[in-house]
Amino acid sequence: MEKNILFTIVLGLMMIIAKPVTAQDHGFGMGLILGEPTGLSAKLWTSSDNAFDFAAAWSFKGDGNLLLQADYVWHFFNLMPVSSGKLPLYIGIGGRVVLADDPSFGVRIPIGIDYMFADAPIDVFLELVPILDLSPETDFGVGGGLGIRYWFN
Repeated sequence: MEKNILFTIVLGLMMIIAKPVTAQDHGFGMGLILGEPTGLSAKLWTSSDNAFDFAAAWSFKGDGNLLLQADYVWHFFNLMPVSSGKLPLYIGIGGRVVLADDPSFGVRIPIGIDYMFADAPIDVFLELVPILDLSPETDFGVGGGLGIRYWFN
């Protein structure tokens, strides 16, 4: 219980320190992510280059448990120009909690690519995520997945 409270406080502080929320330039999207973990994915833009990225998903590691994660991500739109749509690379920092008999929490550093269709309210993304678990013991791992979201603009 104490670990969940500590995680919530640390995650909240990380979000506040990262950058104040500004206008939602691209709105809110929700969809699915397949990989480690697999479940629901959501994204909320805070500016034209930054967003909060969330997931509530099932982890297949260990006994398999519910995993909650939140990241703040920076997008770089001009690194890979495309003729239609947008293809930004992104990197971020965030946290996760695995809700198990012995809950764990850690720091995530998502690195990914996100194709945003020009004529449809859909994006498709692929990410790789180094993870440093801090509790109940320090451990390093890697997660990632392929996802799709629908945008409610």
